[in-house]
Amino acid sequence: MFGAKTALIEFGTGSTRKVRIILDAATTVDAYVPVDISAEMLWQEARQLQHDYPRLRVLPVAADFTQPFRLPSAIVGLARAGFFPGSTIGNFEPQDAAAFLRHAGRILGSRATLVVGVDLVKDANILNAAYDDAAGVTAQFNLNLLTRINRELAADFDVDKFSHRAFYNSERRRIEMHLVSGRRQTVNIAGHVIEFAAGEIIHTENSYKYTIESFGLLAQSAGWTPITAWTDGFFSVHALAKA
Repeated sequence: MFGAKTALIEFGTGSTRKVRIILDAATTVDAYVPVDISAEMLWQEARQLQHDYPRLRVLPVAADFTQPFRLPSAIVGLARAGFFPGSTIGNFEPQDAAAFLRHAGRILGSRATLVVGVDLVKDANILNAAYDDAAGVTAQFNLNLLTRINRELAADFDVDKFSHRAFYNSERRRIEMHLVSGRRQTVNIAGHVIEFAAGEIIHTENSYKYTIESFGLLAQSAGWTPITAWTDGFFSVHALAKA
């Protein structure tokens, strides 16, 4: 789906593991622009990718991909394609997801394409098991928020006094993640005192799920035209064209 001499711009790169699949298959990608706010990891991944793909121009940009940023002048004249894999789009509220898609359109410009990964609506039991897994991996991820608040905001959360809760809200088509206070307690955060009752929750994250059709409508509302979508019934990858 990429034309000759394309610049591939990845929003929120992190690891380059996913983009390598595209680079191995799409020989017309002439330049790769990874965009990430974590500059240290960005440069490390870019150096390794450049080593592994010596013909490719790797042009990293350290920036918050949700805010305006300038693309490298070296890609002027190349076709542009955006890449937003995983299912990060689901962590945006729907209106914010549309705003991000419009923002990506402004960054990429006219006649651009965009490849987006989207998690699909599926049986609630499957979703609940994925976000409240028996191994406790998601619970550790969620509780780590309190550890970070302690470290970065001089708080004194007792992490052991909170528990992880996640469930699928079928009405809103989203997984909700919460931290639940196991008892009445007081927490100090950056000089502020917060009282928690037993059972009181901190709503930490949402992960919205879409159907192929509902995401297509969202993309259209943001100025993109759906080209095609690939799916295994659980996850989907959408190709969009700038309308």
